[in-house]
Amino acid sequence: MIKKQFIDYAITESNPLWEEMISRQHELYSRADDIRTPFARDYTRILHSTAYRRLKHKTQVFFNIDNDHICTRMEHVNHVESVSCTIANYLGLNVELAKAISIGHDMGHAPFGHQGEAVLRKLSEKYLKKNFWHEQNGLRFADSIELLEDNRKISKNLNLTYAVRDGIISHCGELDQNGIKPRCNDIQICDFIEAGQYQAVTWEGCIVKMADKIAYIGRDIEDAVNLKFLNQSAQAILRNMAQAKDMHAINTTVIIHNMIIDICENSSPEKGIAMSVELNEQLNELKKFNYKYIYNHKRLNPFKKYSELVITQIFDTLKACFDKGHTISCLEKQRIFTPMLVDSFETWLARYCDASIIPEGSLQTISLESQNEKIYGVLNNKETYYQAIIDYISGMTDRFAIKLFNELLEY
Repeated sequence: MIKKQFIDYAITESNPLWEEMISRQHELYSRADDIRTPFARDYTRILHSTAYRRLKHKTQVFFNIDNDHICTRMEHVNHVESVSCTIANYLGLNVELAKAISIGHDMGHAPFGHQGEAVLRKLSEKYLKKNFWHEQNGLRFADSIELLEDNRKISKNLNLTYAVRDGIISHCGELDQNGIKPRCNDIQICDFIEAGQYQAVTWEGCIVKMADKIAYIGRDIEDAVNLKFLNQSAQAILRNMAQAKDMHAINTTVIIHNMIIDICENSSPEKGIAMSVELNEQLNELKKFNYKYIYNHKRLNPFKKYSELVITQIFDTLKACFDKGHTISCLEKQRIFTPMLVDSFETWLARYCDASIIPEGSLQTISLESQNEKIYGVLNNKETYYQAIIDYISGMTDRFAIKLFNELLEY
């Protein structure tokens, strides 16, 4: 292994791309005594955001967030951070950038894991005529939805650096790729129209993409074993695959370790972020195994049906309240039946609608104190209103979505 062989490509002040990579959409307030780099500042901005905190109550694969031993979306994000930073540090890349992309890569992920994402995709395609994919939604949260108080307690958008925003939208780990290299800098974030379309613009972003796959493959298997999803035959197949390179590889941490070392051994600026043929085949075999024996397991069918019911019922209830210039009034009429849902959704709208349509009182105070982009404007068409509902649901935790659904059952 050649240590620090990517050091000349790291996004640091000596890199020609530095100024572009640390650029933000708007000027960010500064502190005279701040000791953080732009990427370290992004990391802590995401860390303090509600979007990050909600990940601890969002499903990764198994709907069991009250079980301390089952992986949640937050734990997955932490695993990705651990893997990506280990690799970035060894290769000589910017660890702070890898950390920031990792912690933010699943921001705004739908409740109920990828099943929730599939339900929101169905709703988006039906009512908005466009796809919904969590990488793009993560960037939408980073750019336009997630708010953070500044040093004057004014709520504003996160306003992350270009490199971190780019890493979020380009992190799709579902594609079976090896030898990943940064894309041409001429392709901008706005050019992405589907998941996995382009690679990240930085080597650090490419590492996070590889780390995402390594992290979820192994951890999902561990949960499946603990929940007894795998029969003896499936476990025998798993052992043979896991031990193909290392006879001692009997658990997730050893498998992940082997893959990290393999990437460090096989990556180079010429080959890209790469695994050996043997380990890449093993990773892809494990992924196929997961789909066959875990993600498509019949025991997940009740969860899939339940999560679709929860999300669609919340969507349909709010959808019925649209009435052009009178939508807020219609929501108020719904309040008698679902006060918690209406309170929460009206607060959401107050933050992202023009203050002129928000009624006086506490809601208008929220609107005026939120000096962010008012992405829903005056809420004067169905498409904008439906987008607001999808945004609102995608930010929820599993728990909160269930709480709102249970309210719908009360008479």
